[in-house]
Amino acid sequence: MSLFGPPPPGIESAADRTRPLADRMRPRSLDEFVGQEHLIGPGKALRAQLERDDIGSLIFWGPPGTGKTTLAKIVARMTRADFIEFSAVLSGIKEIKQVMADSERARQYGTRTIVFIDEIHRFNKAQQDAFLPHVEKGNIRLIGATTENPSFEIISALLSRSRVYVLNPLTAKQIVLLLRRALADEERGLGTLKLTASDEVLEQIAAYSSGDARTAYNVLEVASSLALDGRKPAEGADISAEMVKDALQKRVLLYDKAGEEHYNLISALHKSVRNSDPDAALYWLGRMLEAGEDPLYIARRVVRMAVEDIGLAEPNALAMCVAARDAVDFIGMPEGNLALAQAVVYLSIAPKSNALYTAYNQVQADVERTTAEPVPLHLRNAPTGLMKHLGYGSGYEYAHDLETKVAAIQCLPDNLKDRRYYLPTREGQEKQMGERLEEIRAKRAAGQGPGSGPSKTRRE
Repeated sequence: MSLFGPPPPGIESAADRTRPLADRMRPRSLDEFVGQEHLIGPGKALRAQLERDDIGSLIFWGPPGTGKTTLAKIVARMTRADFIEFSAVLSGIKEIKQVMADSERARQYGTRTIVFIDEIHRFNKAQQDAFLPHVEKGNIRLIGATTENPSFEIISALLSRSRVYVLNPLTAKQIVLLLRRALADEERGLGTLKLTASDEVLEQIAAYSSGDARTAYNVLEVASSLALDGRKPAEGADISAEMVKDALQKRVLLYDKAGEEHYNLISALHKSVRNSDPDAALYWLGRMLEAGEDPLYIARRVVRMAVEDIGLAEPNALAMCVAARDAVDFIGMPEGNLALAQAVVYLSIAPKSNALYTAYNQVQADVERTTAEPVPLHLRNAPTGLMKHLGYGSGYEYAHDLETKVAAIQCLPDNLKDRRYYLPTREGQEKQMGERLEEIRAKRAAGQGPGSGPSKTRRE
């Protein structure tokens, strides 16, 4: 038996009841496959490739339980090629090199080889590089399955030689269909147990599985065991909502604190706050907290929202968010979740301004693109006689000694003279700040400077 070859007939029989229900019910053809119509529906790109037996290297990207491995196995059945499967979790560079050498020899005899790698994102750069020359030469067709964004996890050279297909989470209706099949199928499923379940019960499983068919099958399998407790299989039984609840224990939420879903959800929270939608903000906050996200990470991002999207339109927003962060740190979870909820609702309802955010971005751009001119002499401190002699502090006016409290001195370097960064909006308190700023600028423009009133030259 080859390390990478298919097992002898009978080892993975569909009727093998020691295998999990999810594995036994795995579709064997495109006609049995449920979901992903945008890829395998009539006339769609992937289906056409398979029917022509003309696939190149493919990357299947999607959440768990959406059919990535199943599609790869269907490819194995439909294509006229040797199919080698191994996991990135279990295999290393030694196994990769052996497979590549075998594939190169097979190509010389006119045999194509498809290599399927589950969780390809777990391979490091050196391991992924090992595939590249063999993909380029045509020794293998590579099919990789990943739950992580290929743009970040797969080397660009390999990615550019593969076609990426995105798989979507299954809908509740599609999962209910799969569960019905499992209850009825006597060969691979639970049909011989004569179990029944209402649509409401199956919809409950579908809702709790978050689009993951494997999770739904696992819950159904546990619930079926609970339904048959103390009964003979031939007697049949009904799967109740209480049994499903016991089987679930805790809802499975699609989330990966180190992966793309982490960034998708925090992005949804931030954009809901920015769009003044407290209901959506609370929902996305709950999704993250209930899935186990670090509450202090959320607190840090909420503080960022306060300064980026509210700013001086509501100066108290920053204090509110810092207080929420302190509350989470002080009382912990789950009590701290209400402090975060209070903060995101406050931010959602507060007037919005990105004037500070825009102003600082422009400052960064000017610092990067312009010459770093010296600080004007009149703005420099002069603690020594030599520095005074060189003109440090000469011409500086102490604003507090002026009746207007505004000196007509230039505070930007010459190359940025009259540059304006902060442009207040008409939202919230920033409206009053804008009016005050215009008043200040008018006084400065009027020439309130040396000789216009009592003044003293100061070093500070």
